[in-house]
Amino acid sequence: MKVFKFGGASVKDANAVKNVAKIVRLFEGEKLGIVISAMGKTTNAMESIVDALCKRDEESFHALVSERKSFHLTIMNELFGDKTLNIFDEVNTVFSELSAKFSDPIPDNFDFEYDQIVSLGEVLSTKIVTAFLNTSGLKAGWADARTLIKTDRKYREAEVDWTTTEERFHTDFLPRLEQKDMLITQGFMGYTSEGFTTTLGREGSDFTAGILAYCCNAESVTIWKDVPGMLNADPKWFDNTIKLDKISFKEAIELSYYGASVIHPKTLKPLKNKSIPLYVKSFIHPENDGTMIQSSTSQDHLIPSFIFKMDQILFSFTPKDFSFIVEKNLSDIFDRLAKVDAKINLMQNTALNFSILLDEKKVDVDAILELFEDSYEIRYNAGLELVTIRHYDQQTIERVTVDKEVLLEQKTRETARLIVRQNVAI
Repeated sequence: MKVFKFGGASVKDANAVKNVAKIVRLFEGEKLGIVISAMGKTTNAMESIVDALCKRDEESFHALVSERKSFHLTIMNELFGDKTLNIFDEVNTVFSELSAKFSDPIPDNFDFEYDQIVSLGEVLSTKIVTAFLNTSGLKAGWADARTLIKTDRKYREAEVDWTTTEERFHTDFLPRLEQKDMLITQGFMGYTSEGFTTTLGREGSDFTAGILAYCCNAESVTIWKDVPGMLNADPKWFDNTIKLDKISFKEAIELSYYGASVIHPKTLKPLKNKSIPLYVKSFIHPENDGTMIQSSTSQDHLIPSFIFKMDQILFSFTPKDFSFIVEKNLSDIFDRLAKVDAKINLMQNTALNFSILLDEKKVDVDAILELFEDSYEIRYNAGLELVTIRHYDQQTIERVTVDKEVLLEQKTRETARLIVRQNVAI
């Protein structure tokens, strides 16, 4: 069995859905487990619906639900000539039940309500794609991730119960696949012991593909994207990018850790544990090779990779009593940062200073200043950029620091990380 994952861009409209059908036809005669994300920007729209519901903004809530319903029906009207197909009733039912939620008691757990509503994007997309594949002559089945992927109750960031999940795939998914060419399931979601829906974290559909492959001992996983494969940099920030033809799981995990956005970090571990290769390929040019991620590290060093994080803010803390930065101070600093859920992108200390880099848009500067003002002198610089270079040399460092001031630099044998800001002409 091969596992395919199609993201939101690959099912964003009727033509995109038709293209999915063309791709799966290229693998006629093979069993496919297919993971599909919500269509287009539906997850963002569903998040707005949850927000309106929790704020009791009835007008916005119903307007947003109506807009999402129209979006899906427009796609369906282009896909299906027969408007009496069951898929129309199924989709209308989903939206009727969603609309009715406004009459329910005010939700007291935002994360719980988020998972019950936002996950509907994947439910809708998989129902529509399954119906279209069947009307196109393919034998496709619909598999509900809310009965397959068992998780804990940590809504929005659920942890997988691997033992139960593997059992569910062996007792339900694989026997059903024997009767079909392919089974379609939802990315991003699972279920609790009580039967409530959970989600695996934003962009978690890649992870679902990894779970499916691991539990079913798949031959391979292919993630279909609108890029030719994994590139050595984001074209938005870097000219003359190069496709990485073959890299190791280790390298891919390193790139994900530092912020490369092609592969969800959790995806790679289950695949590495069973040596299941992962391919990143273009749904625009499915005949091209793409990138292969596997166990061998022999080609990792051939091409340097660049990862850019923009809009960074650098804080430096100095104890007011002039004490050294030792374990006791670090423990205190981390405890305080945990209170504001700060996610550190880089850290460094000297004898008297401890510096951390954060995403500026994800922190409340005033809250951090207030949190530390009793015991620390605090300085900060905003509007910075974090550049990470894997397999660097001096030439690559010079390339990314042209017309930029380097505020902080860290190097290991394989990785250079630089905090920089644009030089201001005087």
